[in-house]
Amino acid sequence: MEPPGNIGGCSFVEALNEKYSPENFPCRRGPGMGVVVVPTAGVQGSPMKDRLNLPSILVLNSCGISRAGDQVEIAAFCSHVMELDLSHNKLRDWNEISKIVVNIPNVEFINLSSNPLAESPLEPHVARAFSRVRRLVLNNTQISWDAVLMLTQQIPELEELFLCLNEYSSVRTSSTICPTLRLLHITDNSLHDWAEVRKFGSMFPSLDTLVMANNNLASIQDSEDILQRLFPNLRRINLHNSGLNRWEDVEKLNFFPKLEEVRLQGIPLLQTYTNAERRSLMVARLPSVSVLNGSVVTDSEREDAERFFIRYYLDCPERELPYRYHSLVTKYGKLEPLAEIDLKPRCRAQVEVHCEEKVEHLSIRLDQTVAELRKQLTTVVQLSTNSMRLYYINKGSAFGPEEMKYNARVLHSYSIQDGDEILVVPKTNLIKGSCPRSCGPCLLHNLYSWTHRN
Repeated sequence: MEPPGNIGGCSFVEALNEKYSPENFPCRRGPGMGVVVVPTAGVQGSPMKDRLNLPSILVLNSCGISRAGDQVEIAAFCSHVMELDLSHNKLRDWNEISKIVVNIPNVEFINLSSNPLAESPLEPHVARAFSRVRRLVLNNTQISWDAVLMLTQQIPELEELFLCLNEYSSVRTSSTICPTLRLLHITDNSLHDWAEVRKFGSMFPSLDTLVMANNNLASIQDSEDILQRLFPNLRRINLHNSGLNRWEDVEKLNFFPKLEEVRLQGIPLLQTYTNAERRSLMVARLPSVSVLNGSVVTDSEREDAERFFIRYYLDCPERELPYRYHSLVTKYGKLEPLAEIDLKPRCRAQVEVHCEEKVEHLSIRLDQTVAELRKQLTTVVQLSTNSMRLYYINKGSAFGPEEMKYNARVLHSYSIQDGDEILVVPKTNLIKGSCPRSCGPCLLHNLYSWTHRN
């Protein structure tokens, strides 16, 4: 094994020995996914013999790795490894990376993100070291597009490719396609012309998922025939924070024959709409999409959105109506506008305040308490808050007066409406038991009688 300590960073073998030694990574016992103790037969004289406990998923990110180290050691201890994370290291030479990969025969996933690979040439025989890889992550490596094409040509079963943060503004096609690639994740680049996106369709005919958020894509320029031919298997697309600013571009998503899931937020087109309007208008325009921005579109939501869509464009001039409008009118008919119902709680009410011979029309706040109403009435009826009893009379109800005896109760809980009455009865009158108005069988007199009976 190489001696530790190197001015250009450490080797893969050194990092492996440091992290997965028994002192730092003890063997886990019991059921479930544990740590594999790698057999060392055939590695005679190895300083690491019987010392490393390695899982099948190796995570060696941010370890300062710049080179491979002893390939015999790698082959002996990593034969069972299936996933390898080498992100945020100092690997800048494809030849060194290939020495690691070629000696891990079962590896299917490799993460090389944030290694400086911009200036490293990639030869075909070096790229063949990755031939068993199915998922490859090359985010923020500045890898050239030519190197990307070399890898896709030399990896016969590549399924997922991550190329984020690599500053691509254009890509080049290749005569050799990659028929197995299902997922292309190419977010946070500088792609703005749909002509570049079109190339992905010809290079990756089995593409199932295309994630290209945070690219300044201005529009979708292809016709229905071209989109159907180039993207026959695309089921998911992410266009978050692109530059789309026309509904026509959203509607072109319907041309992808198998598209089911769309992520489309942060685009200029939607900035002037409310959240509810954005979702309803998109759901109505994308009849085959079953998942929008991560949320499942239910049958009831789709129907509500389509009906909303018809009403939204009711007053639109005929020549400006979207095509989708006519198909939805055929489905539901030309709907009438919905009645506007204000469900906000009332803030005030106009009531009649009766106190002995006196009647006052008063506007009261319904968010105040009974105690606060008493204070408001002191100047109206010239009584102190302690010398009055309040009764609420709902003029539309057959029930009698309701005493407002709980000072902390809020007025809107009584459902007070305009025209209702508030009776203020001096406590002295109730004690004497006489009707101050001598009004015979009037409501107030009945109230006094009811008070004495109870």
